[in-house]
Amino acid sequence: MDHIKNVYCIGRNYADHVKELNNEMPEQPLIFSKPTHALVHADDNLIELPKNKGEVHHEVEIVLEIERDYEAGLTVNDLVKKMYIGLDLTLRDEQTKLKEAGLPWLLSKGFKNAAIVSKPIDFPTEAVLRDKVFSLKINERTVQSGKINQMTFSLDAMIKYLAENIGLKKGDLIFTGTPSGVGPLKNEDELELIYDHNVISRCKINI
Repeated sequence: MDHIKNVYCIGRNYADHVKELNNEMPEQPLIFSKPTHALVHADDNLIELPKNKGEVHHEVEIVLEIERDYEAGLTVNDLVKKMYIGLDLTLRDEQTKLKEAGLPWLLSKGFKNAAIVSKPIDFPTEAVLRDKVFSLKINERTVQSGKINQMTFSLDAMIKYLAENIGLKKGDLIFTGTPSGVGPLKNEDELELIYDHNVISRCKINI
């Protein structure tokens, strides 16, 4: 994914996830970013994660790839041709310390391999995607599952907000938020990224 320019993430976009972490619902999309070197493909491979930095939590998400520069009036159907099932990984203990100190989250969100993505999936249009389930299995057990119709901010709303406040161009990725069920990964966990009941990619974790 050498062509990727920016990795944007939308936080607190599913009410059930906001509730499970005792956070407050944002009035506008909550945006943060990850460096591009955090990106890694899940491709039946072993993915190394930080050791001795506390719990590494999984957050499964729909990830959009922007295929053309944003112009006013363009919709997600105009801008996106491919998507991924992704994992926004979080050093949860580090994030809690940073939040309590009023500091940015980057150290807890931007470490190497903190942005895992599946093989690409053809974007089926926003209307069709609303009825599709995406999920994460760990050691053959489903731990997270959701649909984009559970989002607080729609795909078009977050795209417009990002474009107007930061800019959005071809090659940008958007992690669109995670449903409830986040939790810690363990050494040698085997992960399956699933879309519409089909396994898209697999990987194994080394912590």
